[in-house]
Amino acid sequence: MSLNKGRWARRLAFLHDVFWIVPSIVVAYLVRFNLEWHGSVMVHNLRYLVLTALVCHSVCFLLFGLYRGVWRFASVPDLVRILKAVVVGAAFAVSGAIAFDRLDGVPRTVLILYPVFLALGLSVPRLLYRWFKDHRLGLPSHEQPRALIVGAGTAGELLVRDLLRGKQYLPVALLDDDGYKQGSEIHHVRVMGPIRNLPKVAAKTRADLVLLAIPGAPHMVRQAVVAFCNEAQLPCKTLPSIDELQDTGDLGGRLRSIEIEDLLGRDQVMLDETMVKEFLQDKRVLVTGAGGSIGSELCRQILRFGPATLVALDNGEFNLYQIDSEVVSLAPAKSQWVPLLGDVRDTEYLEKVFENFSPQVVFHAAAYKHVPLLETNEAQAVAVNVFGTWNVLQAALRNNAERFVLVSTDKAVSPGNVMGATKRVAELICGATQDYGSVGQEPMTQIVVTRFGNVLGSTGSVVPRFRQQIAAGGPVTVTDAEMTRFFMTISEAVSLVLQAGAQGEGGQVYVLQMGSAVKIIDLARQMIRLAGLVPDEEIAIEFTGVRPGEKIHESLFYPEESAVETVHGKILRAVGEKQSIDVVDAALAALRAGLDQSDQVTAVKALRGALADLVPSLPRSREEPEDVMSREQGVVVPLPGAI
Repeated sequence: MSLNKGRWARRLAFLHDVFWIVPSIVVAYLVRFNLEWHGSVMVHNLRYLVLTALVCHSVCFLLFGLYRGVWRFASVPDLVRILKAVVVGAAFAVSGAIAFDRLDGVPRTVLILYPVFLALGLSVPRLLYRWFKDHRLGLPSHEQPRALIVGAGTAGELLVRDLLRGKQYLPVALLDDDGYKQGSEIHHVRVMGPIRNLPKVAAKTRADLVLLAIPGAPHMVRQAVVAFCNEAQLPCKTLPSIDELQDTGDLGGRLRSIEIEDLLGRDQVMLDETMVKEFLQDKRVLVTGAGGSIGSELCRQILRFGPATLVALDNGEFNLYQIDSEVVSLAPAKSQWVPLLGDVRDTEYLEKVFENFSPQVVFHAAAYKHVPLLETNEAQAVAVNVFGTWNVLQAALRNNAERFVLVSTDKAVSPGNVMGATKRVAELICGATQDYGSVGQEPMTQIVVTRFGNVLGSTGSVVPRFRQQIAAGGPVTVTDAEMTRFFMTISEAVSLVLQAGAQGEGGQVYVLQMGSAVKIIDLARQMIRLAGLVPDEEIAIEFTGVRPGEKIHESLFYPEESAVETVHGKILRAVGEKQSIDVVDAALAALRAGLDQSDQVTAVKALRGALADLVPSLPRSREEPEDVMSREQGVVVPLPGAI
């Protein structure tokens, strides 16, 4: 149906243009003779010019593509095509008419004026039609939702223009904190004040929703806009971020709902692109755990810097298949992409991987991470998080890799759970190996540890779980009313891991600045509001109690560690005492002995005891109460509208 409609529209446009040929010639003739009408004489003098003009201009209109464009979007390129078609058509028409008749009765002024009138006849209706389409929504509409737009910059102007052309929303006002813009109009839509006036302006204009048109808006601005929307009880949509907004076409169709990631993330991380490029370009790179949240994002970002080879290792077939399917289109032509199914516990397989690909840079992201699950699966936690790290590190050392980067977690700080303890042991292995070497001499490989908190949207984390619970109608389950966590987007975390890996010195622990801790209850309430629901009324919130191994508050540093600034403002270095290689080797031997125990009770006791020897904060048994689960208050920032 739409194809037939478009075909008929082009036919009507063609007939419109052909219609203007004869009036243009006649008007030019009359203008030349001071509007004196001599009907029979005029017809006799113009008959050959009219015939040749109809044929030549009709052909030129088609050849110059006057009907490829749409009248409602008529612009300068369309006008240029019209001028070309008219000039060329007039040249052929006049030449043809002279060939049939000398045109002695036609003044040369007519031959100059008629193309001008014809060009006007073709151009003016198109421009008037576009003007009408662009401004028709200025009339009252009872069908379109009324939109209050935040941001009167370039994106705001483009959004207003797109909305005026379409039928999605009716822009009724704009808000902007720039005083010079306030009181002005953009496409007849007024800028009615600063953002803080949102509730008042929304009520005055009877807005149905708010559209945030600032792609690069700082997170504080986004949080403020959402808070004002909560006050006004209006839903809010936003344009994509600068990274997502590759072009400015059809902005109205690219609006999306505000997500919790827009509020919890921070301002865009500025990488030292030159340093990271030197670190990764034309290098052979290995990523373990490549199918996980962090590992897959590492693969995406590493490919941007053109490695010679990127080996993606994961023991999960489906996860590896997903990232493999995605990055096939992302990988530069010169970069070799190698997805490998394998397990970091398999030392023989790892050795073959290192022998075959000789990775120069290794990112070790493979790990088990779910705290409650690992509390009753100590053996697997130790096998993967401890000995998996040891295996990959030793393979990197034997094959003289330039750099080994461990992806750690804030749960490794004063851990009261098996997961955190195993990650802490992995940190200690890296530090001791760098300082003392596995054979008593400093290794060639630079070993770097990166430590950060929760990443938004990672598999099994709180944000996806809350989304599922809200979609199911609730209840949303929160562990404890006082529980807090640090949050960072996956993209930001991986960017800083790459930066730390590039700039880091061997044997150091680099901590990514996570901002202030967020109360989980506030997070839950805000996500419910973003879904257009009322917390505690339409969606219930239930407290489930602290699960085994969980802490109320996390920390990024040990009390005895000092935070030292680095060349990058969002990366700190944790300076503290390290364990000697002898102590680490003894602990590893005890852990191996625990894994070899056939009796489960004996194995659990041995593993927890060996872990606690290195990490005293870990309870030595599953039943032992945890001192670390105190309710010490850190710096907590409530989300906008959450209280």
